Amino acid sequence: MRRALYHLVLVQAVISGALSFAHLHDLAQAAGQTGWKAWAYPVSVDLLMVAAWRRLRAHRSWLAWCWFLIALVASLGANVATAGFLDMDHPPALLRLGVAGWPALAFLGGTLLAHAPEPPTALADTSPEPVPSALDSERTPEPTPEPEPAAIPPVDDTPALPTAEADPTPTTPAPAMPVPPALVAHARKVADEHHARTGSPIDPEALRARLGVPAPMAAAIAAQLA
Repeated sequence: MRRALYHLVLVQAVISGALSFAHLHDLAQAAGQTGWKAWAYPVSVDLLMVAAWRRLRAHRSWLAWCWFLIALVASLGANVATAGFLDMDHPPALLRLGVAGWPALAFLGGTLLAHAPEPPTALADTSPEPVPSALDSERTPEPTPEPEPAAIPPVDDTPALPTAEADPTPTTPAPAMPVPPALVAHARKVADEHHARTGSPIDPEALRARLGVPAPMAAAIAAQLA
């Protein structure tokens, strides 16, 4: 739909431009401009109108509006004048004067439009960011991170209960040494013999001397014989 509408507008613009072009040519020819000069007038009017319209789209200034209206009056006046409102065989002197002075007027308008200052536009700042130099890094040290506060342990307000004084030298039982059963049986015989002879149980020191074993093993054997 949009493409078809574009084609219709384009065809209508071509037809309207051709008719306006022909009317301007006929008016210039009636005012005494012959040959290629009569064909140059329509081109001059249309180009001035297009230039003024483009300037209006960029910036709506009074200069662009002024020259757009001048070109529009010249084109519209030629179309109306050639529709039977003007005697083309005997054109008035004012029309001859306007057609003769049009080239200078159109040149002045085109020059002013071309050299008009551009409207201020908000352009994005595309300048690169300044790169910090070595001197800047030395002058401005990097901030050091602040240390986090240490966690304070909660204070226990409960009064301490009196405790019994601990023994500075606690006695821990010695680990039991493994003793072979045959050695225990032999030690029992030695202990019975010692008890029968002396009438008292044998002590670990005597048992160690009789059996020829280390003191810890002798103590372990005496514990099993008790």
